[in-house]
Amino acid sequence: MAMLQFLIAVDVTVVNVALPSIGAEFSVPERQLTWVVVGYTITGGGLLMLGGRLGDMFGRRMVLLAGTTVFGAASILAGTAWSFPVLVTARLLQGMGEALALPAAMAVIVMMFPEGVERSRALGVWAAVASSGLVLGFVLSGMITQFWGWRWIFLVAVPFIVLVLVGTVFLVPSEPSRRRTRPDLRGAVLLTLTPLLFVYGVVEAGTDVSAAIWATALLGSVVAGGLFLRSERRAENPMVPISFFRNRSRVTANVATAFLSAALSTSFLLLTFYLQERLGLDPLITGLSLIPLAVSLIVSATLVPKLLDRWGARACIISGLLFTGLAMVVIAGVAHLNAPAWTMIPAMVAIAAGMGFGIIGLQYVAVSGVTEADAGIASGVQRAADQLGGSSGIALYLGIGFAPVFSGSTPYLVSSLLAVLGLGVAAAFASRIVLPRATERPIG
Repeated sequence: MAMLQFLIAVDVTVVNVALPSIGAEFSVPERQLTWVVVGYTITGGGLLMLGGRLGDMFGRRMVLLAGTTVFGAASILAGTAWSFPVLVTARLLQGMGEALALPAAMAVIVMMFPEGVERSRALGVWAAVASSGLVLGFVLSGMITQFWGWRWIFLVAVPFIVLVLVGTVFLVPSEPSRRRTRPDLRGAVLLTLTPLLFVYGVVEAGTDVSAAIWATALLGSVVAGGLFLRSERRAENPMVPISFFRNRSRVTANVATAFLSAALSTSFLLLTFYLQERLGLDPLITGLSLIPLAVSLIVSATLVPKLLDRWGARACIISGLLFTGLAMVVIAGVAHLNAPAWTMIPAMVAIAAGMGFGIIGLQYVAVSGVTEADAGIASGVQRAADQLGGSSGIALYLGIGFAPVFSGSTPYLVSSLLAVLGLGVAAAFASRIVLPRATERPIG
C-alpha cells in the first residue's frame, strides 16, 4: 500500500521539472502545459469519493486491483504518447486510476490497524511515504529528464506497479460480497467539473482568452457546485451520504485539510519558481536543492505519531498550521530579499513540520470512528479534500499572485499572504474539532 501511495504521490509532482522538455517536443506553449499537472490532480481528486464509494460497495481489494491496473496502463500510454492530446488523455486516465486505488488502499490500512496507537503509526508511515513522494518527484524528474528523457518519468513506475498488483493479490484479504447498488455517477461528474471550471477560469483570467469565456467558466463552477449539492440530497445512493455530515469533527477536519493543502501545494511551486526562474538553477540542481525538504518530511512523519499520542490530534493540527504559516513568511521574505538558495532551508523544514503535524493529525480525525461500511467513503473524502484543495489553492493563490499587475518580488508576497489567510481559516475550523477522549489521545 505504501509503494502505491509513493508512486501516486510522485506522479503529482514528477512532471513539473519536465514540462519545458514536453513543451519543446510537442511545440506546446506554457499555458497549455499546465493541464498536464492540473488535469491529473483535479480528475483524481474529483473522482476520489466515487472511488471510495465503489470500494465500500464492491470490495476494496477488487477496486484496488482495478484502479492500480488503470494507473499502470495510463502510465504506459503517457510514456509512449505520440501527441500532446494523447499525453493529456493519459494523465486524465492516471487520475482516474488514482481515484479508484488510493481510497481503497487507505481504507485497507484503516481497517487492518485498530484505532489508537497502531493506526496513528500506520497513518504516519502512509503520510511519510506520500510526502516523500511529492518532494522526490521533483528530484527524480530533474534526474530522469536530464539523463533519460521525459518519457521515462512515466515508464519507470511500471515495474513497481506490477509489484503492487502482485502484493495486493497475495497480501490483501478478500472481503465478503456486499449489496450492489447503483453508484452516483452524476455526483462524481459534477464534483470533478466544479474545480475544473474554477481552475480554468482563474488560470485563463488576464490572458488572451476572452473575458466572457473565463467568466462563464467561473460561473459554471458555481452552478456545478450547486447542482452537486442538490444531486447529493436527492440521489438514491449518493457518493457522500447525508449522515456523513453529522460528524462535525470529521467534516471540520476535511475543510481544514483543503486549506492546509492549498498552502502546502503553493509553497512547493513557489520554491521551484524561485530556484529556477529567479536564481536560474537548472532542473537537476533544483531537484537536488529540495533534498532537505524530503529528509525533513521523513523525520517529521516518524516523530509526529508519537506526539499525536501524547498531545492529541487538535494540538498537532494547530502546530502544523503554524509551521506552514511560518514557511510562507520565510518564502516571501527570501524572495523579497533575493537571497541565495540555502536561505530557503528553514522554509523547507517548516513545510515538512506543517505536513507532518497537520496532515497526519487531520487524517487521523477524518477516519476516526469509521466502520467497515464507511471506511472507503471517509478515506475518499479525506483524500479528495487534500487533492482538490491543493489544486484549487495553486490556481487561486498563484493565479492572483502572479497576475500581470504584479511584478518583481510582489507575486511571492501576494501568494504567500493569501496562503496565510487560508491557513487562518483552517485554524478556525481546526479549533472546533472535538473527539472522544479515547480517540483524541489514543492509548495502547
